[in-house]
Amino acid sequence: MKRKVGLMTFSDGRKYVHEDLLETNLRYQSRLASTLESKADFDVVQAEEIVWTAEIAQKEARRLSQAGVELTIFNYAIWAYPHLTGIASRFAPGPYILFSNLHPSEPGMVAMLAAAGLMDQIGERYIRIWGDIEDDTVFKKIVSYTRSATSISRLDGQTFGLFGGRAMGMYTAVSNQDQWLKTFGINVEHFEQYDIVRYSEKVNDTRVEDALQWLEKYVGDIKYDDNKLTRDKLRLQIRSYHAFRDIIEENGLDFVGTKAHGDLTDWFVTLDIAEAFLNDPYDWEGAREPIVAATEADMDGALTMQIMKHITGEPVLFADVRHYDSEDDIWYFSNSGTHTTYFAGKSYDPEVNLRNVTFYPEVSYYPAGGASVHHFAAPGQVTLARLARKDGQYWMAIVPGEFVEFPLKTALAKSATVTPEWPVAFSKLKVSPDKLLSSYPCNHVHGVYGDWTDELCTVAELLGIDFKVYD
Repeated sequence: MKRKVGLMTFSDGRKYVHEDLLETNLRYQSRLASTLESKADFDVVQAEEIVWTAEIAQKEARRLSQAGVELTIFNYAIWAYPHLTGIASRFAPGPYILFSNLHPSEPGMVAMLAAAGLMDQIGERYIRIWGDIEDDTVFKKIVSYTRSATSISRLDGQTFGLFGGRAMGMYTAVSNQDQWLKTFGINVEHFEQYDIVRYSEKVNDTRVEDALQWLEKYVGDIKYDDNKLTRDKLRLQIRSYHAFRDIIEENGLDFVGTKAHGDLTDWFVTLDIAEAFLNDPYDWEGAREPIVAATEADMDGALTMQIMKHITGEPVLFADVRHYDSEDDIWYFSNSGTHTTYFAGKSYDPEVNLRNVTFYPEVSYYPAGGASVHHFAAPGQVTLARLARKDGQYWMAIVPGEFVEFPLKTALAKSATVTPEWPVAFSKLKVSPDKLLSSYPCNHVHGVYGDWTDELCTVAELLGIDFKVYD
């Protein structure tokens, strides 16, 4: 979804100066807007008037708010009265970017510094960026900050669907709901896991058969065993996926988490298929937006994933920090659920990914059975992260790294030393194992392809929480 950005340009409060430099202001505003729309794919909502009076500041800021912008750029091309910025900040949605040119005869920088001082005094969240918007470094700063800021603003008013309670005694997976509402603006709605069972029974049989045929056509190998993994078990897993989709749509849920372990995994079916394809950018019915779904009802894990999805627009990995292989200096990130098939090929084409996927019969500890979605994560630079709490206060762990690839025979041998039925992301990290294991906050880790370290640091700063980069 395009990021909707507001843009206001400020002017001199003296009418004759404002009118004399009006074309200059309009030229800078138009250039800024067109560059962001063409190169960053932003939806820029421009102020209809250059702001030079208090009345115009309030009117244009209100208009941006009514337009639903997620962030506002305050633009300074000439000297502008700082109080106009203060008035606009009361109504235009934040956070804010204070942007100025660096032209010696056009003192936009002076105006930006004066306005920034006022913003500091009133405690507003903003960043200062200066230079030529056509300069790649300057442009990237604006895009990076916008991604971070809108990833937070998009959390406001969202609803998390929590199915079941705490899984397997993990306090790190259970969050304080009023703290979520206060800090992130997120509402939590509780659902019984039995709702998944009930809704599964309502799914149309033809829809299920179409999905089964699609999976059997494109998945690399489905190891039916007439016991744990049968066609009927796989059909039930498909039904559970559609049950989630129906519940999510009916209740307006934005992301979800499910306990599953010890309940559904004992007497219904495992949710590996449902969780993998919820997090995927497609299913057997076509392309769609990924829906963050955390296994083990991990609330802070789901929240980390939702922020990463908002920043990047891409699917997010959920895994356990399973093993450190000292011989090869490689980490094994592996978990039975939520390991989206997108990572098997790093493609938005399901055929590319699924040819690298194997459905194994589920492990004995999950007696209800079903398919375990196995694959190895495709190689590439990644950013891993985790929101966590220490003494009631949130902080963010950020772990830059790389997913690496082994020959298939070697990869299978390595994965057999952990749980061979589960997916694995073989990972090389910059941080030493001693430093990571000494302070990393929990057993779960979440990741996206690419280097998003700066964006995640900015998210933490905007939220007013501490962060640590493990590099």
